[in-house]
Parts: sequence; structure tokens; C-alpha cells
Amino acid sequence: MEKVLKITSLKDTSSDFAFWSTKSPIERLEAVELLRQQYFSLNKDVQPRLQRVCRVIKQS
Repeated sequence: MEKVLKITSLKDTSSDFAFWSTKSPIERLEAVELLRQQYFSLNKDVQPRLQRVCRVIKQS
């Protein structure tokens, strides 16, 4: 496999959105899980779990 590097401006995000909008929700979740696993394998001092958050929202 040949490595390819493409340098773009931070303002040019349309290509990312167009790419991910063609993917199914399952494919997007699989990509997030892959990134999560890679992050935890590189950072050994971080526990591989989601943070629990509780919010109280007052409705009118």
C-alpha cells in the first residue's frame, strides 16, 4: 500500500462531510470504535470506557 499525504486548509471541511454523509450509520459507528480502540492502545494510562454524565434539565 502506498502512503498518501494531502495537506488542506482547516476551512476546507466540505470533503469530510461529503465523505461521511455517504456512509451508513453502522459504518460511522465502526469508524468511531476503531478510533477509540487506537486511542486507548496508544494511551495506556487512560481507562477504555465512556464517562458517565448526568444532567438535570428543567422543562417549562
